[in-house]
Amino acid sequence: MTFSAVLLAGGEARRMGRDKAKIEFEGAPLWERQLKLLSALGLQQLFVSARSMPEWLPHEVELLLDDPPSRGPLSGLTNALSAMRTTHLIALAVDMPFMNDEEMRELLRHATAESGVVPIIGQQAEPLAAIYPAQAAADFIAALSGPDFSLQRIVRRLNANGKIRLLAISETKAPLYRSVNEPGDVAEFTA
Repeated sequence: MTFSAVLLAGGEARRMGRDKAKIEFEGAPLWERQLKLLSALGLQQLFVSARSMPEWLPHEVELLLDDPPSRGPLSGLTNALSAMRTTHLIALAVDMPFMNDEEMRELLRHATAESGVVPIIGQQAEPLAAIYPAQAAADFIAALSGPDFSLQRIVRRLNANGKIRLLAISETKAPLYRSVNEPGDVAEFTA
C-alpha cells in the first residue's frame, strides 16, 4: 500500500471567527502541527485542501482548491482522491489538535489493500480523520455531483460496498477526534 495525505483546511470558521489553521497549540499553529503529524507517516504526496490560497502554505505541499461552490470537506476529499497517485488517502482536519501520531498509525494498521478505515464514535463516523482507498474516488465524485453532500451517508455506502471498514473508537480515545469550533474550545486547551 502507498499513501498520500490531505490536510483539510477549507472551513469558513464562522463559529470560530478566525482562521482555525493559525490557532496556536503546544507552541505551533495548527496547520504546522497537523502537517508535521501527517509528514511523519511515510507519504508519497501531501496536499492541503482549502477554499483559497492560505498565506501559511509551505512551498513543498500541493494546494488543492475547492471548485465553487465549495461543499466543504466533501470537495476537499474528492479533489485529493482525484489528484493522488497512491493506493490510499489519509485525511485529517486542521481543527483536530488532539490527534496524535500513535492514533494515526493505529488507523493505518487497520487499512488493508482492499479498503480504508473510518473511525466510529458512538453512532457517528469521523470522516475527517480517516483513510480512504483510491477506489472511493468514484463514490465521492458521484456525491459531489448529486444533491446529497452528507459525509455520514457516503461513509455508510463505502462501508456497505466494502471500500472502507468502520473502526469503533473507545471512550478513552474519543477526545483525540475532537474538533475546535468555537473560541471557548480554544480557551479550553490553551488554559
